[in-house]
Amino acid sequence: MTKFDLHLHTNNSDGSDTPQELLQKIENENIGIFALTDHDTVAGIPAMKKLLTNKIKFIPGIELTCKARDIKCHILGYNIDETSSTLLNLIEKGKLLRKQKLETRINYLKEIWNIELNKEELDWLYSRKSVVKTHIANILVKRGLADNNIAAMKKYLDGCKTGNTRFDGEEAINTIKIAGGVPIWAHPLGGEGETHLDKEEFLPRLETMIDCGIQGLECYYSRYTNEEIEFLKDCANKKGLFITGGSDYHGTNKTVLLGQLNVNNTPIDSKELNIIFP
Repeated sequence: MTKFDLHLHTNNSDGSDTPQELLQKIENENIGIFALTDHDTVAGIPAMKKLLTNKIKFIPGIELTCKARDIKCHILGYNIDETSSTLLNLIEKGKLLRKQKLETRINYLKEIWNIELNKEELDWLYSRKSVVKTHIANILVKRGLADNNIAAMKKYLDGCKTGNTRFDGEEAINTIKIAGGVPIWAHPLGGEGETHLDKEEFLPRLETMIDCGIQGLECYYSRYTNEEIEFLKDCANKKGLFITGGSDYHGTNKTVLLGQLNVNNTPIDSKELNIIFP
């Protein structure tokens, strides 16, 4: 059996592991195929390529934070060319959007909670290649204001309205294709901490996403039951979409285990996927 995990994050976005630390853990878990999918950045891909050994298959990827028409979603791009000018231009646009969101949240903490970040904390946030809510939450945890980053986000940040700072879904999907990649709808029933969609809610959204150009579904996912996984696989097969899977591992920033592809953490063979990477 060849183990796989096609949804992994490093400290280039909101994971805790460096590329080197992540690869070491992948080797320790005997995972034979993996994808690096940091949020809205490809900064970790060159470093990972330098570290690779021939015994592990690496898929360069990205996870783009999007809004496809009226659907908030995350789009995974697999087997991308990280040097694509079209992709890099989109990432630069994303940096500006994230900066706006970061500044809104910093001001919210100061105005609503009377929490003012110091220069060292601000310098660290602004130095990040891809800064997200988790980074601010980790600072609040270090200050002793919450027990963990999930609690910190719920108490101090979830009430902050940042407006739409997401990529346009169709533009993101087309950009992935231009960069030679395959666009996949990440955790389509709902991601970490989100209420999962039922069949009636999901099916019309699937039609919209297909119309936007999506080519596959992340059917295997750390927070999905076997019933949910089978439902997604059935949808993918009926619509001629790729079936992929990943844990959404973030190191110590989430409780997700490396290689976890369902709620029971049952091992899944890569033969269960219907996508073949060159």
